[in-house]
Amino acid sequence: MSINIGDFKIDKKSPTFIIAELSANHGHDINVAKDTIKAAKEAGADAIKLQTYTADTITIDCNNDYFKIKSGTIWDGRTLHDLYKEAYTPWEWHGELMEYAEELDIICFSSPFDNSAVDLLESLEVPAYKIASFEITDIPLIEYVASKKKPIIISTGIATLSEIDDAVTACRKVGNDQIILLKCTSAYPAKIEDANLRTMQNLKETFNVEVGLSDHTLGVTVPIVSVALGAKVIEKHFILDKSIGGPDASFSLDKEEFKQLVDSVRDAEKALGCVDYKLTDKKIKSRQFSRSLFVVKDIKEGEIFTKENVRSIRPGNGLSPKYIKDILGKKANEDYKRGTPVSFKMFK
Repeated sequence: MSINIGDFKIDKKSPTFIIAELSANHGHDINVAKDTIKAAKEAGADAIKLQTYTADTITIDCNNDYFKIKSGTIWDGRTLHDLYKEAYTPWEWHGELMEYAEELDIICFSSPFDNSAVDLLESLEVPAYKIASFEITDIPLIEYVASKKKPIIISTGIATLSEIDDAVTACRKVGNDQIILLKCTSAYPAKIEDANLRTMQNLKETFNVEVGLSDHTLGVTVPIVSVALGAKVIEKHFILDKSIGGPDASFSLDKEEFKQLVDSVRDAEKALGCVDYKLTDKKIKSRQFSRSLFVVKDIKEGEIFTKENVRSIRPGNGLSPKYIKDILGKKANEDYKRGTPVSFKMFK
């Protein structure tokens, strides 16, 4: 089964769908957001992804300990409301940003964080939805998103296997099997040794879905390895210029870094290729450097082929070395000079 997001078809043979995550990397300046979308397109991204929430739709303005961040993150000491007030993308921008993305021919969609966000995105006719890691346990939200019958990409960062199963079941319950699960390490930034990319393969086998990676590590190593393990989607935070600052700047890639990611992924795809044992013209030419059987000492007519006068050497113009036992002990049917490739016509 293939999954279509806009005009991008995701299936076994398709290239990796590479998403640039805008997130909070706009500094509350719509022109910066637009320039970021343009830069993502120029860097080779297939899609730009927004996040659709406000501080008040995702949490409440409360200063007690429950709402203070203290989990060893780069945001420790702040309240949730304060963080999301800085990070959110104004809802009135969404239509304009999506129109701009369409002009640039880059797919634009979003992560909704409550039903009202879904309603906004539906009014804008988004081609797909993304469920963020921390929303994977919100089954009513997932059911509502899935009910729109559009592709649904789900990050699994904080979920147990049982919770992932609940999310997949919620989608299928409403008749939506256009599911892509992303392996995600919900640390900001994440350590390479915590990537555990083999989990991605297990997700594919367990749930019979396409899989990919939502990556928060620094650099491009983890995304490249994920492609070799079957990732069909890669999501990475993207920033126009790290000097903009903001909550996500430290683990986002700039244009040059993101282009390196895209180029490396595309090279990895070329290297993976397909199962192919055909002998191309280049391979055939290269076979001259393979080993074969040659006369290495002058042989007179009637003389016996022995290990002393026939050997497996380069180049590859003679018989395959596997025939050496069939030749040893046979009589030469004429004289043969040293350096003559061995053939079956040389003996009776």
